[in-house]
Amino acid sequence: MDRSQYNQCVEQYADRLFRFAFSSLRNREQAEDVVQESFARVWEKVKTIDFAKAKSYLFTTAHHAMIDEVRHQQRFANVEEPLPANAKTTQNAYPDVNEILQKALTLLPEAQRTAVMLRDYEGYSYQEIGDITGMSEAQVKINIFRARTALKNRLKSIDNLIDIEP
Repeated sequence: MDRSQYNQCVEQYADRLFRFAFSSLRNREQAEDVVQESFARVWEKVKTIDFAKAKSYLFTTAHHAMIDEVRHQQRFANVEEPLPANAKTTQNAYPDVNEILQKALTLLPEAQRTAVMLRDYEGYSYQEIGDITGMSEAQVKINIFRARTALKNRLKSIDNLIDIEP
């Protein structure tokens, strides 16, 4: 891949990569860091990456960077200070459908969430998702089926929608 092809990758995939990272991390700064890290890793290996496979390489790299970020968050989760007693938290009694869906997605196991996000939000084929995540095509299909079933069961009742905690 040459410099112009790299720039073309940035133009074509930066927004999609951000949406993918943001949908899992739910934090704008962390998602931006994942995108930046992914493109930096591509730039480091720009001479060895085939332009036709750059998209898959980017999303695979982003997937691994998100896993690293989640592990980093879990490691330091106990260090964060609790909210002061007088701090007020607000909660919308009627969140919009997208917010409800995003919260339901966070309840899925990571493999299922990643597979369904890549398939339904980004439009990747089963084979491409397998290449990105390292799963077999059959495992990708299983994870997508289980994720969709869990989401359907979670979202089909109004009682379940109310029970979702922020």
